[in-house]
This record gives sequence, structure tokens and C-alpha cells, in this order.
Amino acid sequence: MDMETGLERKFARFDDDALSVTDGCAIEGYASLFGATDQGGDIVEAGAYAKSLTRLVAEGRKVKMLWQHDPSQPIGVWDEVREDARGLFVKGRLLESVGRAREAAALIAAGAIDGLSIGYRTLRASKNDKGRRLLTELELWEVSLVTFPMLPSARVAAKGDGLADDTLRELAAAFEDARREMAQM
Repeated sequence: MDMETGLERKFARFDDDALSVTDGCAIEGYASLFGATDQGGDIVEAGAYAKSLTRLVAEGRKVKMLWQHDPSQPIGVWDEVREDARGLFVKGRLLESVGRAREAAALIAAGAIDGLSIGYRTLRASKNDKGRRLLTELELWEVSLVTFPMLPSARVAAKGDGLADDTLRELAAAFEDARREMAQM
């Protein structure tokens, strides 16, 4: 939790069809998956974002797209943020006129960046019978592109074929496996 703002962060890495970049700047994917236990032991319940998304629309505000949760580094805009049966779906544009956004697109395409993360405040939560925190109402502030996601079952894929893309993805997977092994020590 960021003590200054009170915001919590929830990271997710996604499977091959969950996050993609097309035409160098269009981006879409899932920023949160319902019912999945993350490495922090939290589970986001379906409907957790509904009131927050309704409130944002009513107030004429949008969820911010940031780089690594840094409020001084917006890199694009989320044109669509909605809940569906799977989770919190986001669709937007990396702004080509922003240098960090161009870097983000290249890093996603290479497989070096493979996650999205939400910045939020918990409004309602409870514990399940296994002691896991069930997040039932969240105030969503931002969705960031991040290096280290918290939901290991999810992966990112950028559109593009070729040996270089496959090699970079394999290398990124090897680093991720090594990171997990070190975390268990």
C-alpha cells in the first residue's frame, strides 16, 4: 500500500490472448481476473469494480493508463474499461507522441513487459475459509503496464510472429521461472 495515497496495487500477468498491442499503439487485455488467487493471497470477486466504474462515468472521469504506477508517467488512455465474466477488461491506446509509450509498445512486443497492474482502494473485503482476502468492492484509480505482475497464471502476448519474438519470450519465461525459484528460497 502506498502510505501517501492509500492506494493498493494488484498485478496480473496474462495468457497469450489477454493483452495485445496492434498497429503499434492499440492495446487491450485483462487488468484483473475474477476468482484467481494472486501471490498476495487476494481474490477479486466478480462485480468488485461495478460501482467504481459507474461513478467514474457519472463524474466524467477515466481510469488512467500509467507506466509502472508512476503518476508522473501517463503513457496512454483507456478508452474502454469494463467488467465481463472473466475479469476487468481494458482497451486503449499508447500515445505515440509519448516516448515512454513507444518504449512500452516495443517492450511488450519483445516479451520484456508482460503485465498489467491496477491501482485501487479497497472499499469492501472479507476473508474466506482459507484466510484469503476476498475483494468485493474496489475503487479503481489506474491501470499500469508493469514489469513484475502478481498473478502467475496470466501471461501477455504481443501480436507478431518470428523467431526473434519466440526467442525473447522463451528468455523472459526462463527469467520468470528463476525469479519464482528464488522467491521460494
